[in-house]
Amino acid sequence: MMLVTRIDPFTGKTNEMTLDVTRAQIDEFEQPGHMRRNVQDIFPHLNPDEREFLLTGIMPETWNELFKER
Repeated sequence: MMLVTRIDPFTGKTNEMTLDVTRAQIDEFEQPGHMRRNVQDIFPHLNPDEREFLLTGIMPETWNELFKER
């Protein structure tokens, strides 16, 4: 388990999430885009919200608020 920190591009807030990932997985993920595999291939065991957090820094509740049906 690792505490991962990302900045939400919508709010500018620093968010943290504890994820079942290894340092090696994070290092691979943070390689330049053309050198790495897709997020779902590096972290197949994470759910979509967790993978979205890794990609964007956006927490599930922020997505729900921003894109809720009106």
